[in-house]
Amino acid sequence: MMKKAVLFIFCVILVSCGEKVVKEPEQLISKEKMADILYDLAILTAAKNTSTDILVKNKIETMEYLYTKYGIDSVQFVENNLYYASIPSEYVAIYKEVDSRLESVQKVMDEARKIKADSIREARDKAKENKIKPTKELRPTVQDSLP
Repeated sequence: MMKKAVLFIFCVILVSCGEKVVKEPEQLISKEKMADILYDLAILTAAKNTSTDILVKNKIETMEYLYTKYGIDSVQFVENNLYYASIPSEYVAIYKEVDSRLESVQKVMDEARKIKADSIREARDKAKENKIKPTKELRPTVQDSLP
């Protein structure tokens, strides 16, 4: 009897986990487009946290920019974000895609920084090598004009 009760409770939990908690939005954003939106949101948020003046100078408001770029509104974004969040496996897949893209950009930027640093170091080393230090042999000899 106890085994049947445990099995019944387990089945109920399993079935309830399979139910969609949030209804699919009328204007469903594809997973690929949602990943694009969240990627851009991450980039813009990073820019906002590090270089606010650039966004202000160009009059870029993060969310308004995204809504315009992707042809969505705030309600559609919130509904879709909530919908995907209610399906953990899909939400994780979307965020893994975003994370992968961010890591790729990070690698490119790190490589560019390394190349720049190497170039600066190389130029500095060449400048040090090319400096002429006056030595006794190179100093002009001045003859005394007095006898």
